[in-house]
Amino acid sequence: MTISKTYTIASIPGDGIGREVIPAGQRVIETVAQKRGFAVKWDTYDWSCERYAQTGRMMPEDGIEQVKGSDAIYLGAVGYPGVPDHVSLWGLLIPLRRELDQYANVRPVRLLKGVQSPLAGRSAEDIDFVVVRENVEGEYSEIGGRIYEGTEREMAMQEAVFTRKGVDRIMEYAFELAKTRKRGHVTSATKSNGIVHTMPFWDERFAAASERHPGIETAQFHIDILTAHFVLHPDWFDVVVGSNLFGDILSDLGPAVAGSIGIAPSANINPEGVYPSMFEPVHGSAPDIAGKGIANPVAAIWTAAMMLEHLGEAEAAADIERAIEHSLASEETRTADLGGRANTEEATNAVVDALSA
Repeated sequence: MTISKTYTIASIPGDGIGREVIPAGQRVIETVAQKRGFAVKWDTYDWSCERYAQTGRMMPEDGIEQVKGSDAIYLGAVGYPGVPDHVSLWGLLIPLRRELDQYANVRPVRLLKGVQSPLAGRSAEDIDFVVVRENVEGEYSEIGGRIYEGTEREMAMQEAVFTRKGVDRIMEYAFELAKTRKRGHVTSATKSNGIVHTMPFWDERFAAASERHPGIETAQFHIDILTAHFVLHPDWFDVVVGSNLFGDILSDLGPAVAGSIGIAPSANINPEGVYPSMFEPVHGSAPDIAGKGIANPVAAIWTAAMMLEHLGEAEAAADIERAIEHSLASEETRTADLGGRANTEEATNAVVDALSA
């Protein structure tokens, strides 16, 4: 078959099970690439907590420049015991998101065929929504500090930063995404009854976005009751837009409702395409099971499908998603977190075999 295009993808396996599931995802990508007539050139980087222990840095000083020319970034996980979480994240993941302006964090939540939701009586038709999280400002700003450390006068301050540009563009992304889905509905996560400045501002910008998109239905909930509704009424939701913190919380709860965080994919998107977007499974480095060969590869594989769709390979992405659901139909090819008996390699083999059939 003639190769139509070659994509350069920066691969950062990272820490823990990232080193097990990213190779699984790469194998799936290579399989579907052969089927669909494109190729992938992998540039692999050892940026990780292990590197930090050896060099004092999660990535080199020019790390961002090294990956700027890539078509996409495929990241496994960040974080491992011995390196504080704020050191590992702020040394690698957050700089990549911010300096590459990946301001839209997109996390699909879907009850896949073959997976049982912990919610009684729920089917695949009931759980199918996307959490869109503002990814570069909000509550996760660097503005703040500590003084008088170790004394009775010790004080810590963290400032939340919401700009009109930042809020408007994530709202725009959410509403445009809703236009591509069947329901055409956007829900906003807020807390304007308790957070007196930033959240009323968020609500105002949501209302303005709604006026710009009159064909899209909307709803708005405070974050506390919204988490309850995720459990009680997951069928209410289509696209859910939230600030950095609220979106982070909701996009972990969502996959739990859909069966397992081990299947949850995500994308850090620079919608304008000025910089490469980055794709990472949600589950983290899971050091408690790292090295045992039992990690669920589905999140990394589904993330790979999102990456290929972003690159314009929609047919390949659809192939992968169908193969995932085929592999989840049997206990023999599901991992233990989904009630199955497969290890990482066996679960990956099932997806590859479905693609090759």
